[in-house]
Amino acid sequence: MGLHRFKPPMSGRMGTLWTLSTIKNAALIEYGCMGHMLYGRVFLNRASVTDGCKLYSTHIDEADISLGDTGRLERAIGDIIKKDQPEVIFLLPSAVPTVIGTDLPAICRELQPEYPEVLLLPFGFGGFDIDGYRGVQEALLLLAKKLPYPIKKTTSPTFNIIGSCADMFRFHADAWEMERIMKGAFHMSPVCIMTSHTDVGSLRKMGSAHINLVIRREGEPTAKHLNKSFGTPYIMGRPYGIKGTLKWINEISETLGIAPDKEFIEHEKRLAELQLFPSEPTFRHIIRAHPEESVITLGGHADVVKGIMEYAVNEIYLKKGDIWCDCPSMADESIPYLTEDQWTKVIKENKKSILMASGEALLWSGRNTELQISNPDIKWRLSPYEPPFTGFRGAIHLCDIWLNDALSKED
Repeated sequence: MGLHRFKPPMSGRMGTLWTLSTIKNAALIEYGCMGHMLYGRVFLNRASVTDGCKLYSTHIDEADISLGDTGRLERAIGDIIKKDQPEVIFLLPSAVPTVIGTDLPAICRELQPEYPEVLLLPFGFGGFDIDGYRGVQEALLLLAKKLPYPIKKTTSPTFNIIGSCADMFRFHADAWEMERIMKGAFHMSPVCIMTSHTDVGSLRKMGSAHINLVIRREGEPTAKHLNKSFGTPYIMGRPYGIKGTLKWINEISETLGIAPDKEFIEHEKRLAELQLFPSEPTFRHIIRAHPEESVITLGGHADVVKGIMEYAVNEIYLKKGDIWCDCPSMADESIPYLTEDQWTKVIKENKKSILMASGEALLWSGRNTELQISNPDIKWRLSPYEPPFTGFRGAIHLCDIWLNDALSKED
């Protein structure tokens, strides 16, 4: 693991932990040093993850490592089942058990007959060689493979959201806005919001949904598996802006063969346009008279960067500046991956642009922290009821913070 001036990139283990942490009626045992879980718990508290999975760490000592003794883990499983009565126990290795080759799947197979009412589900990626988004991807996929029951489709059309996880900034608000739109446009309710607003029972019933809405690319393998297992179609993408949200709704409509509620769509579109209308002359003035301040610079998750950039450029007519993603495996010609040295240089060279990045990057550069779109965060988020970035309401929110940031530079 290299040296970093800022927080190091999320590891696969942390991606798995943050994906599982929001699932109710479950427990998670990390087989490793207790300090790891304490650090993870602090992040989750700050991100307003307070009523989800029960999180535990066994701790390990020299004898456990040198002798390969897993008795501490086995006792912890028994104690937690007795205390919490979870429906599922997730087992997560930390770096040391991964390095010494502790076989968690074998331990689960051996212990499972003792606890027939509780599923013991082991996860991998405890080392530092796997990035965080890969951990998210594999965690989502394993949940979809192991938890859903064979089940019929619901009588009325329903949906799942795949990829709303605690590692994404403002994940609560974005998922709720999409859920609000689905209810208004199609009168559909969710079966499972995977994984930010869910429990084991909802995960068991995922196969009953009529469509899967995959809001980050890490969720596509999960959607493909559910399509193969249950025949559930899926769409990819996050709805940003008015036109982007209408396009998202239209794709859902075509996939399901269901016409959206025209009255709801027209109301939401008209309301958003009315609320944005007063800003249009000011944006035109900024673009014409202060072109450097109408440039938008973005860094974060590739899907978030792509969606917000398209809205800013295609609907508000801001100018595209430098953009980058925070994961090398997601990089392509349109959105490159930048190292810490590279993105700090980009930020220094774009002092007048509208900068949207992690809270840490914005604080370091002395920029407007209201423009945060990714983690690492620098604030506590006790309230999950913040304005979204997605959907109709997200379109208004984004314009609000862009406009005020640009005007503050004029002053």
